[in-house]
Amino acid sequence: MEQALLLNASYEPLKVVHWQKAITLWCQGKVEVIAVHDREVRAVSVSFKLPSVIRLLRFVRIKRRFDYVPFSRANIYARDEYTCQYCGYRTPHLTLDHVVPRRLGGQHIWDNLVAACPQCNHRKGGRTLEQAQMHLLHHPSEPPSSAGYIFARHLAQNEDWMPYILGW
Repeated sequence: MEQALLLNASYEPLKVVHWQKAITLWCQGKVEVIAVHDREVRAVSVSFKLPSVIRLLRFVRIKRRFDYVPFSRANIYARDEYTCQYCGYRTPHLTLDHVVPRRLGGQHIWDNLVAACPQCNHRKGGRTLEQAQMHLLHHPSEPPSSAGYIFARHLAQNEDWMPYILGW
């Protein structure tokens, strides 16, 4: 479904919201619509295009800035571009693999976790890369903390967001 980029009153990107939330905020008079999608929503007596970019009318002070990317499974998959880091196979059925197994002192951190297809994860098992005779396509690291990186996965479907994200 369509999503909308929510901007602060200063045009700073805050987050991505579902189109229903965007319409609710607009109907409450809390946002203005900056850009719209091609798709329309119809009710009994009214129809309008779905919002693509909305801006808050009042400035909201936020505590969390874009100084880090939250550590999560979804962000590890996004960092690795939804590709197995051992064989290069792109699949929606990924697992997480510890490069240095936890039983050997490997930590649950950005630099030790990669996306892996179930077959490669099973083949590696609880062994090191050398023991399993496998290699990584890209060595894991913490992703950059820019707004462009954080919102990058949405840019393919929403090119009109680019001017608002790349400026931050």
